[in-house]
Amino acid sequence: MNKTVKISLILVVIILLVFVLKYFKDSNSKAIEDFKVEEPFYTSINTKAVATGKLNPEEEIELKPQISGIVDEILVEEGDIVKKGDLIAKIRVVPNEQSLVSASSRISSSKLAFDNAKILYDRNKTLFDKGVISKQDFENSELSYKQAKETLSQAQNDYQIIKRGSIASGSSANTNIIAQIAGTILEIPVREGDQVIQSNNFNAGTTIAIIADMSFMIFEGKVDEAEVGKLKEGKEIKIILGAINEKQFPAKLTFVAPRGVEENGAVQFTVKANVTLDNTTNIRAGYSANAEIDIEAKDSILAIREALLQYNRITEKPFVEILQSDGKYKKQDVTLGLSDGINVEITEGVKKGDKIKVWNKASKDNEDEKK
Repeated sequence: MNKTVKISLILVVIILLVFVLKYFKDSNSKAIEDFKVEEPFYTSINTKAVATGKLNPEEEIELKPQISGIVDEILVEEGDIVKKGDLIAKIRVVPNEQSLVSASSRISSSKLAFDNAKILYDRNKTLFDKGVISKQDFENSELSYKQAKETLSQAQNDYQIIKRGSIASGSSANTNIIAQIAGTILEIPVREGDQVIQSNNFNAGTTIAIIADMSFMIFEGKVDEAEVGKLKEGKEIKIILGAINEKQFPAKLTFVAPRGVEENGAVQFTVKANVTLDNTTNIRAGYSANAEIDIEAKDSILAIREALLQYNRITEKPFVEILQSDGKYKKQDVTLGLSDGINVEITEGVKKGDKIKVWNKASKDNEDEKK
């Protein structure tokens, strides 16, 4: 029995040994995996920040009425070019019945007071001329007469303003909407017959028209917090309008917000730039635009494709694998410089002529694609 067990064990060992030898033989007989390699190269790298935003007029105003009423007539259309002082619209005053009755009552009361003051004045003037009353008594009656006359005039003016929007002998500025600047009519949000509310300390009022000077445009956009620290006012930038065949316009950065606003989990900072336009392009307010801002640029620097980089899982330091003379690859730590997202500058660790491993195995399919 013991002899049979021994023989069985020996046979098992021999079989295992055969499998091990066959495994090593098959492993050694496998073809060496072939990897593509790339060499470092000299190039120029330019890093840019991109701000998304819109093109808006630098000067844009809203015309609002100084009195409530109904839009009686609109004399311009959207897109019209107007000069300062041009008549834009007319407002017809619809008086409040209670206010009108109250103003009429004040006129009647003021008229009675005026008539009475005039009678006293005429009587005292006659007595003063005859020397019956003193000069002071006469002057007191004269003052009362003049005050009553002024009160009556004010009551009549108030009535006219409530009824017509302006006094009969004055201008109709309250009912006429006048262009305050020269420019283009961007929008007329009201129509004839619409009721409008006057602009005062308690109410913004109804906008009758929006006018803007389209010859001076500014870019308003936002950049990420990772890039805002590299921006400076006065820097030359490029504005690209997608609506006009990706046309570019030069601009100068004039404002970088000192405070950011969180949007969708990222902090954004507002930037503004004055845009230089040409006379051949018809620019409209509100065009979507992108601003390309050059952050840093270097010429003739040693670089590799950023896709060749690998990172140590523990130290998170970058490295590449360089092909040695014996056909093996050696890990080499590298120091990175400027990057544009495609190519990255190598300041230490790699030299010209090194063959860097590409992490895509060369295959027959790849060779066929090359052919």
